[in-house]
Amino acid sequence: MTDLAGRHVLVTGAASGIGEATCTRLVRAGAAVALVDRDAERLAIVCDALVAAGGRVAALAVDVGDEDAVRTAVDQAVGALGPLRGVVTSAGIFDPGDLQRLGDVELAVFERTLRVNLVGTFLVVKHALPHLVEHGGAVVTVASTAGLRGHGSGSGYTASKGGVVALTRLLAEQYGPRNVRANCICPGATDTPMTGGAFREGELAARVRRGIPLGRVADPHEIGAVACFLLSDEASYVNGQILAVDGGATVR
Repeated sequence: MTDLAGRHVLVTGAASGIGEATCTRLVRAGAAVALVDRDAERLAIVCDALVAAGGRVAALAVDVGDEDAVRTAVDQAVGALGPLRGVVTSAGIFDPGDLQRLGDVELAVFERTLRVNLVGTFLVVKHALPHLVEHGGAVVTVASTAGLRGHGSGSGYTASKGGVVALTRLLAEQYGPRNVRANCICPGATDTPMTGGAFREGELAARVRRGIPLGRVADPHEIGAVACFLLSDEASYVNGQILAVDGGATVR
C-alpha cells in the first residue's frame, strides 16, 4: 500500500466514480482528504463513510467552474486539514447533447462541458498552486483516452480532455523547478456512475471489451490506485507524464 501518512490531498469529483474511489484509497494510505463535489447530498454520504473508516476528511460542496467558490474551498480545506500537498482533479461530465457529430453539437453543450472538465481543472490547480509551491507536492489530473486519440462522438468531452493533457504538460514544465510534480491519468472504459452501467452488459459492453487487450473495463479503484502512486514519494521522479490506464486499448 502506498504510504501517504499525514499528507493533505484535495480531490474534486469526490462524490462518485473515480473521485470517490481515489478518496477511499487515499484514506487507507493515511492521507487527510478534502472532498470537493457539487453534489452536496452524495458528498455527505461519502464523507460519513470515510469518517466511519477512520479517515480525516472535510467535505466541500463546490462547483469547480466557479472561481470564487474554488478559491474559498481551497482556503477552507487548508484551514481544516493543514498544508496542502496534493491535488487530484477528477471532476468531469459527459453531456448527452454531446453524443453526436461536431456539426450538430450546440455551443451551450460544448461550453458547459469545457467549463467543468477543463476550466474546472485550471481553477482548482491555479488556487492550489501557492500551497503546493510552499510545501512541495503533486498534481494528478484526470483526462481520458478520448484526449489522446479522439472519440466517436463527444466534441466537448474530447476537446476538454485533450486540453487537460496539454495543461498538465505545461504545468509540469512551469512548476517542476518549484518542487511541484504534475502528471495526467487518461482512463479508458471505466465502470462509473457517469457511464450509467453501459459497460456491464449488452452489445456495447461486449464491443468495448473486445477492444481492450485485458478483455474488461476498469474498476474506479484501479484508477485511484494510480493516482495515489503518482502523489507518493514512490513517484518522486515522475513528472509531465500522460498515463493511459486503459487495459491496453490505446495500443490498437
